[in-house]
Amino acid sequence: MSIPQVDAQYSTGVSRRAIEEALIAAGKDIGHLAPADLWLLEDFHTMGRIATTQLVDLIGITSESEVLDAGTGIGGTARFVADRCQCRVTAVDLTEEYCQTAGWLNRLVGLADRITVRQADVTELPFPAATFDVVLSQHVQMNVSDKGSLYREARRVLRRGGRLAMWDITSGGHGELGYPLPWADQPGLSHLATPDELRAVVEASGFAIEAFNDLTDQAAATMEMVLSLPPDPLGLHAFVPGFAQKAENLRSALADGRLRTIQCLARAS
Repeated sequence: MSIPQVDAQYSTGVSRRAIEEALIAAGKDIGHLAPADLWLLEDFHTMGRIATTQLVDLIGITSESEVLDAGTGIGGTARFVADRCQCRVTAVDLTEEYCQTAGWLNRLVGLADRITVRQADVTELPFPAATFDVVLSQHVQMNVSDKGSLYREARRVLRRGGRLAMWDITSGGHGELGYPLPWADQPGLSHLATPDELRAVVEASGFAIEAFNDLTDQAAATMEMVLSLPPDPLGLHAFVPGFAQKAENLRSALADGRLRTIQCLARAS
């Protein structure tokens, strides 16, 4: 998508205020927040914190790792990694509103000294070659038509032997999707590849695949469970307009295989 399209899809002008109101409604003290207080609303991808934890465990990040969270949203993955792994994280997102919200949340939970947030395009990263040990990408490529540029940039900024860790939505190869979806309010904003197409473009960009796991069944079951829970002030609905319908359309497409979820770990070769 173009920058205006991304802004139209994700910017509301009220993300920070909406999140602050949700935290207060949940009984949180804004002046004394811990990173764990945010986990219900900060992971803007399927399976939320469960998927983030699985992906981070797969990589084996250490305190010495230099990590890039490419497409950070409001910064949930960056905060989780910085807090859990005690390492430095650089977080980028194309949506300026999300970058500002991420920086504000980093300060609230005392992680601003470990996380640098920059507004940037993941297909044109503003970093020198061989800067990072790990690039994380969760639910980003569905908004990127030029996937070759996305993964070539990830390869460029990784040191030799560095790792690209992905958690992504792909097409199941059949059936029309219902809209809106979390990443696209209309079909023209969605750029889905099949699992085979995604794997091929990653490999063609200079990576050797180490793990490529289809976790659709787990994702569908998790969504069924989450959507059955009683309402909570905290959640993606706090700052994502129309999230209930978007989540239901996603759940339905995962359940019948129109969408697939892929966990991938690839080494820069």
